[in-house]
Amino acid sequence: MKIKILIAAHKKFPMPTVPGYLPVLVGAKKNYKPDIPYQRDDEGDNISEKNPNYNELTAIYWAWKNLKDVDAVGLVHYRRLFFDKKPYNLENVINIEKVEQLLQKYDVLLPKKRNYYIETNYSHYIHAHHKEPLDKTREIIEKSYPAYLTAFDKVMKSRKAHMFNMFIMKKEAFDSYCNFMFGVLEKLENEIDISDYSAQEARVFGYISELLMDVWLYTTKESYKEISWGRIGPKQLVKKTISFVNRKFGIGKKQTHF
Repeated sequence: MKIKILIAAHKKFPMPTVPGYLPVLVGAKKNYKPDIPYQRDDEGDNISEKNPNYNELTAIYWAWKNLKDVDAVGLVHYRRLFFDKKPYNLENVINIEKVEQLLQKYDVLLPKKRNYYIETNYSHYIHAHHKEPLDKTREIIEKSYPAYLTAFDKVMKSRKAHMFNMFIMKKEAFDSYCNFMFGVLEKLENEIDISDYSAQEARVFGYISELLMDVWLYTTKESYKEISWGRIGPKQLVKKTISFVNRKFGIGKKQTHF
C-alpha cells in the first residue's frame, strides 16, 4: 500500500525523517524561500493563493488534484502529528507500517475528539468567530447536499468533534471527503463577504472545514479509528484559556460582520 502523509508547513521546520511523510509548503506563492526544500502547494492544479483563507486546506487540495498513484493520503501539521508512543517527538511519529495495518481494518484514521464540555460545537464556533458563515453553511448543505443535513445538525449540537484537519484516509474515502468539503466551501465563498474580516477571521474556510469532517464521516458512515496525536513545542495553554474566557463573556469581542 502506497501511503503519503502530508505535513503542512508555512516555514522551514524540523520534520520526521521516516518514510512516507511529505512536507508541503502551504501558501507557497507567498511563503517560498530557496532554502525550503518542501513540496510546494502552488504546483499543478492548486489553490495556493487562497491559503490566507483556507489554511492547510491548500495542501489537501494539492494532494487531491495531483497525487494520483497513492492508496491512502493523510495530513498532519508541522507541530501537530500522530504518534506511536510518548514522548511526543519526531522520532515517535506513527510509522507507515502501523498505518498500513490500521487501514486494513478501517477506512479513516482520525485524532481523538476534542471535547468542549460546557459548549456545543455551534456555540463554541460563534463565540470564537463570525456567526454568518456557519449559518450560511447549513443553508448550503440543506439546499445542495440534503443527505448531509441530519449529520450537520447532529455535529452542531454535539460537544465533541474531530478537529484540526488531521487524518489518514484510503484514497476512495479521501476523494469523497474532498468532493464534499471543497464543494461546500466553494459555494460558501460565493455567499459571504469577508472583505472586512481581520486576518485571523479571514481564515474562515479553514475553520468551517474542521466541522465538516464529522458531517461527512457520519453521513458516509466510513469506518474509522481514533489514534493518538500530540503537539511538539510549547502549548501556550494560559494564553488560549484567557482568549477562550474573553470570547465566552464578550470581553474584547469581535465586531459582528453585516
